[in-house]
Amino acid sequence: MSLALPGDEQARAAIMRELESRFAPEDEALRNNITRTQEQYHHSGQITPLQGKLFQVLALTCGARKILEIGTMTGYSGVWLARGLTSGGKLITLEAQPDYAETARTTFAEAGISDRVEIRIGAALDLLPALVAEAPFDLIFIDADKVHNPQYLDWALRLSRAGSLIIADNIVRGGQAFQTPPPNESAAGVAAYTRIILEHPRLVSVALSHDDMNNGIDGYSISVVLEE
Repeated sequence: MSLALPGDEQARAAIMRELESRFAPEDEALRNNITRTQEQYHHSGQITPLQGKLFQVLALTCGARKILEIGTMTGYSGVWLARGLTSGGKLITLEAQPDYAETARTTFAEAGISDRVEIRIGAALDLLPALVAEAPFDLIFIDADKVHNPQYLDWALRLSRAGSLIIADNIVRGGQAFQTPPPNESAAGVAAYTRIILEHPRLVSVALSHDDMNNGIDGYSISVVLEE
């Protein structure tokens, strides 16, 4: 495979496809999820395959027995997360839209992970208080509406332990999150979230960027929770 200069968009796309095919190949359940999501909702919004594989690796690395996902969408990211659970582990995933939840159930069944996943339907801020009794969670993935990211982080800290990982998607939003002032409420929520994780004494955080060639440049943060 010959590689062109980094500025060549076709070459960049080819490199990403090659990396995904080698390191994060999608099985039938994941491919069906993408097709089903586009057909039913006329848009995509899933994490990239390389993101999914990284989340699976991170879950395996921390020996995750309990994972919380805030924002199921149609289940693509949930498949990767659930595949990182240890034996007997469980993924609890929260989704506000019942139609998304039903599509996710189909995806989880096709992936053979229904016994490891519980979908709870409703607004996340209404559902999170009940999870205190089921904490701590080893990994928490935040990928819901961005306006409430700071509140989701507050709950993630309450529901975590020292060593837990907190991951948040879409922290770049094409650069909107870096504009002053933020151009919309979603960008403002992301900017506030980023500020908190960088300043919080119990969090050590890093960010990674990605370009999926469809939705432009974005990124996600990974934070590890420290002892109080």
